[in-house]
Amino acid sequence: MGTPEIAATCFKRILAEGFQVVGCYTQPDRPKGRGMKLAPSPVKEVALAAGIPVFQPENFRQEETVEALRALKPDVCAVVAYGRILPQSVLDVPTCGCINIHASLLPSYRGSAPYQWAVLDGRKETGVTAMYLVREMDAGDIIDTAATPIGENETAGELLDRLAELGAGLLAKTLGRLEKGPVSAVPQDPAKVTYAPMLDKAMCPIDWTKTALQVHNQVRGLHPWPVATAEIEGTPFKIHETRLAEGSGTPGQLLRLTKTGLVVACGEGAVEIRSLQAQGGKRMAAADYFRGHPLKSL
Repeated sequence: MGTPEIAATCFKRILAEGFQVVGCYTQPDRPKGRGMKLAPSPVKEVALAAGIPVFQPENFRQEETVEALRALKPDVCAVVAYGRILPQSVLDVPTCGCINIHASLLPSYRGSAPYQWAVLDGRKETGVTAMYLVREMDAGDIIDTAATPIGENETAGELLDRLAELGAGLLAKTLGRLEKGPVSAVPQDPAKVTYAPMLDKAMCPIDWTKTALQVHNQVRGLHPWPVATAEIEGTPFKIHETRLAEGSGTPGQLLRLTKTGLVVACGEGAVEIRSLQAQGGKRMAAADYFRGHPLKSL
């Protein structure tokens, strides 16, 4: 059960490892692209290529929907970023339970944007967790974890690519253990629970009074969506890439243009904007953009 690319990566791994998949549950096809044509999820594409039956219910409120799952007689449901709340009637179907791969080291960052918030908060490490699913969101007992460092310039999108591979390996390992018998798990410590709410475009505008590190983490954590934004000499931009830089000044002050970007003062320190995008334009190296669009204050 899954929908986006991280789930598709895990799906491919368990197929490659030889596990028998009797069915695939994914969200209904959604409009996509300029033509807004209905497009299958990445997980559905993997299932169709492998000849696996696909089920796309809007929810599990209808008894016949749950009955269709029972008819598959699954030993276990492997759930990765499915995007659906599973009722107890579904959790009770597989004989070995429902196993979830979550993109954080639980109990930290329960919720829909765990790896993004790890970057936004400037964490040095994150990882993936295998757990048993329960009704409460991301609250199940922990079976196993796999940790990885977060690079100082790594974006949330780049981190997700690595977490997908890490999660795929952990899922295959966990299913292999289940084949041999019951797998024990450890309850989460309620005192250590933190949450990772959905990202919002209201988070995009950069506040230059924040420290350079906070601004840099904002740019990394909001990439590739919804992307940090800023006005430079009155022109709005999406800010795709930054680096910490030397310098100080009034927050938001343009300090200098370098061979690699534009250095801007923050409340403490400075950042160098390496890559940006003007409204209606393409993503460009900042140094190239400002060579063609000279700054008045520099």
